[in-house]
Amino acid sequence: MQDSTRTEKSKLSARSLDDRWKAFLFLLPTLVAVAVFVYGFIGWTGYVSLTGWNSLVPDFSWVGLQNYVALFQDFRFQSDLRNTVVFTLLFIVACLSIGLALAVLLDQRIRGETFFRNLFIFPMALSFIVTGVVWQWIFNPSTGINLWLDRLGWTDLPVWYVDTRIIPGWEWGAIQVGIPIALIAVVVAAVWQLSGFTMAMYLAGLRGIPDTLREAARVDGAGEWQIWRRVILPQLHPITWSVVIILGHISLKIFDLVVAMTGPGANFVTDVPGVFMFETTFRGNHYAQGASIAVIMLVLVSILIVPYLVSQMRREERG
Repeated sequence: MQDSTRTEKSKLSARSLDDRWKAFLFLLPTLVAVAVFVYGFIGWTGYVSLTGWNSLVPDFSWVGLQNYVALFQDFRFQSDLRNTVVFTLLFIVACLSIGLALAVLLDQRIRGETFFRNLFIFPMALSFIVTGVVWQWIFNPSTGINLWLDRLGWTDLPVWYVDTRIIPGWEWGAIQVGIPIALIAVVVAAVWQLSGFTMAMYLAGLRGIPDTLREAARVDGAGEWQIWRRVILPQLHPITWSVVIILGHISLKIFDLVVAMTGPGANFVTDVPGVFMFETTFRGNHYAQGASIAVIMLVLVSILIVPYLVSQMRREERG
């Protein structure tokens, strides 16, 4: 009896080992491709950023952090960092606010809910290039929104995406710290495209909250504001963090919307690291400097994403 039991266990163990090898061999091409074309190229980019290859002729002489030091002393890159911070904050806050408001309205089971839900999500079907071209026309001083505002009697209207003013414009080193007026137009276009995504995420979260929780809070004497503050919003925290990570990842890598809508702009008021990297690498042929910008962009995205991934792994381990 014991011999047959041992035989069965050995067969199960051999079968399990065989299944693991099959799974490994099945995933091996993907693992090799990811190792070479993702992590391998990341490593190569990091190596190039530490060399003197800033011309068409490859030059792998070691210069250390010289390219990074030059970047942080460059007026354009300093402007890019300011614009990235401003764009990210305005973009995320606006998307969260508008998305939550739309989700709350649709959660009231209004008539035509399906139509409005599809209407709000529709911009996601467009590329940032199309969005940039459309909103460039909308903000055009002679044909867009300014034309209608002028007819309503408004004067001293900004030229939106070509305006070089920065508010409040505090001096910090070589740049002005504040919100570039021209960048607001880019933020509006990006929010229009992705606030519907935020709405869909929040609506799914609201529909996933059991009605019994709200009823129990009402029985305990809680008002509607207390229910939202103490019951509903805490339930939406995981969705909020997920949306922040996704939108932050998009904003830190933004490129095509800026290229289609404004370009770097006068005094680089709408420039971002992605545009700077593209022009430096593929137009200026400064490959080491372009690689340095790419590495800094990777670090910025990692600062946002890695802590979130670590917290999720720890939560799964506890669960």
